[in-house]
Amino acid sequence: MTKVLLSGATGFVGSRLGPKLLARPGYEVCALSSASGDVADPKTWSALPVTDVVVHLAARTFVPDSWVEPAAFLGTNLLGTVNALEFCRSHKSRLVFLSSYLYGNPHSLPIAEDFDVLVNNPYALSKKLAEETCQFYSDCYGLDITILRVFNIYGGGQDDKFLIPSIVRQVQQGAEINVKDLEPKRDFLYIDDLLDAVACAVEHPHRFEIFNIASGNSHSVREVIDCVQKITGRTVSVHSENVRRQNEIMDTRADITKARRMLGWEPRWSLEAGIAEICRAGC
Repeated sequence: MTKVLLSGATGFVGSRLGPKLLARPGYEVCALSSASGDVADPKTWSALPVTDVVVHLAARTFVPDSWVEPAAFLGTNLLGTVNALEFCRSHKSRLVFLSSYLYGNPHSLPIAEDFDVLVNNPYALSKKLAEETCQFYSDCYGLDITILRVFNIYGGGQDDKFLIPSIVRQVQQGAEINVKDLEPKRDFLYIDDLLDAVACAVEHPHRFEIFNIASGNSHSVREVIDCVQKITGRTVSVHSENVRRQNEIMDTRADITKARRMLGWEPRWSLEAGIAEICRAGC
C-alpha cells in the first residue's frame, strides 16, 4: 500500500487528483486542505500521519493577485513548501511538487527544462524560491523530489477569472466577449492530462528531477475564442482592450520530451477536445 499525503486536496487539481489516486490499486490518500489549517504554519503538518509520498499542490496561483499581495504568495507558496519538505525529511517521504512556468520570455521555442529561469511576477518568484529549496533538501538531506513545471491548466469547474472558463462563460451568455489582448499564446494543458502526469510522478521516483508538464502546443487568445465559438456554434462579437499586461510573455510552447522519456507520460487531450468537454458539462 502506497500512502499519499495530498496538500491542497480541495482545490481545482486536488479535488480531482484524490479520487484518481484512490481508484488505482494499492493507494491510500490522506487529504490536507485549508480546513486542516494554514500550510505555512508548521503546526498544521505536525498532526498528519506518516505517508510514503507527499504531493504538494497547496498554493496561491492567480498571477494578477500576486502583484497586489506578494507577501501572501511568498508565505503560502514558499513557507508551505518548506513545511512539506520538513515533513518529508522527518518521515523519509518522497515529494512531488507542483511548480509553474518559470522561463520568462524564452529565447526560443519549444522551451526545455534547461532553459534559464527568469521570473517576471511575484507568483513565479515564490515558485522559483520553492524549487531552489527543494533542490537544497534533495542535495543536503537526500530527499527524493520530483518537480512538475505545469504550464496553463484548464478544465471544468475552474474559476472563471482564468482565461478559458472566462471565454466559455462569455460565449454561453452570448452578449460580447471582452479580453485584454488577443495575441498572447499559451501552452494549455487539460486537467485530466495533469492528473495523469502527477500519477506518473508518484509511480516513478527520482532523486531530483524537473519536468515540463504541458501539451507541447500553444494557442493565442484569439484561437481559444474561435475554438469555443466553433464548438458551441455561437458567433459572439469580440472586444479586445489591446492592453498588454506588465511583463507579458507572448508565447510559451513547451518541450515535453523529458516527461515522455522518464515518466512515461503523454498528453491525450487536444485544446478542442478539452474545451468541448467543458462545454458539454456546462461549466
